[in-house]
Amino acid sequence: MATLTTQVVPLTGLAIAFTNAASGGDQCAAGEGLILLVKNDDSTATTVTLATPEVIDGDLTVADRAVTVAAGALEAIPVTSRYLDPATGLASITYSKVTSLQVACIRR
Repeated sequence: MATLTTQVVPLTGLAIAFTNAASGGDQCAAGEGLILLVKNDDSTATTVTLATPEVIDGDLTVADRAVTVAAGALEAIPVTSRYLDPATGLASITYSKVTSLQVACIRR
């Protein structure tokens, strides 16, 4: 599992540096203004899942967030503090496939 570097977008703009999605998943920072960019250059869709470590009333788990990224699409997914794992201080991300899948974490 790789940890994505958060790229800060300055007022003058940013040339976003994408990295290949890791087959075992990735981690990134979570919180206000954080966005996970997912670029799917494959000919089939993929599902990106953000783990939700939150529990309500002591035993009710909150479902993970699954986002389908269409073939050839670029998707922006907010990574709010809801996805912050208190054990690691990061959000955990998994992918249904990583073929031709690139990711980047940005902060506005």
